[in-house]
Amino acid sequence: MHASGKLGLIAGNGRFPFLVLDAARAQGFEVIIAAMKEEADPTIAQRGAETYWLSLGQLSALIDLFKKAGVQRAIMAGQVKHKQIFSSIRPDWRLAKLLLSLGTRNTDSLLGAIAKVLADEGIKLESSTWLLEPLLAKAGVLTSRVPSEQEKKNIDYGRQVARHLGDFDIGQTVVVAESACVAVEAMEGTDATILRAGQMMLSLDSGDSLLSRALTVVKVAKPKQDMRFDVPVVGIATIEVMHKAGASCLALDAGRCLLLDGDAVPRRANEFGIAIQAD
Repeated sequence: MHASGKLGLIAGNGRFPFLVLDAARAQGFEVIIAAMKEEADPTIAQRGAETYWLSLGQLSALIDLFKKAGVQRAIMAGQVKHKQIFSSIRPDWRLAKLLLSLGTRNTDSLLGAIAKVLADEGIKLESSTWLLEPLLAKAGVLTSRVPSEQEKKNIDYGRQVARHLGDFDIGQTVVVAESACVAVEAMEGTDATILRAGQMMLSLDSGDSLLSRALTVVKVAKPKQDMRFDVPVVGIATIEVMHKAGASCLALDAGRCLLLDGDAVPRRANEFGIAIQAD
């Protein structure tokens, strides 16, 4: 069954917006793209959809654009880096007012407030995975190798740490070795966190270190994850970064983490002997 009508796509960085664009068109939507100047891949404008370039701070322009185009449903896809939100943007009056009203200056509270402003203007922000359900991680072991006993312990410990971090909206990724926390994600993003953990393990003198070099990466949705934005995503690039950093196991949240490259993600993990488990 094909849908019809207009869909607004607020495009951040990476390949996520491209996947949403293709899926929306396959279902019969006419897509109007609001591409974030500071983040979106310039080639998104070459996909034949109406594309408008806006700066992160132009909330009023975004609303005007969608209203003029007759958009009543929108999707936010692709990350907007946390540090960009709070350092690079020049807010217009509408966003400035919103920033002043926030109790906490974290990404979730800001994006939640933006979603409310859009709703007040008659534009509903849908779940960013709404059109991509087949790409959500399914429960179970996704690779040919099952996590070892030590990796299972790492996963259990990493999940506990990640849940607590999630309560404070601090990243979604924890890197563990021998049930010890090696690195947690803050504003730098998943890949940078994994590489930092790898560097840390290299810097430990193997003679003195009590830690196994094999790292386990735990990437979870926040306890109150709003699926309209900042949904955890993993792609082939993440697996390659893990391999480079000496990580042997990846744990995800089933049904709440998007595999950007679909089945190619576990296939690449199999090539490196990395185990992936979704719970």
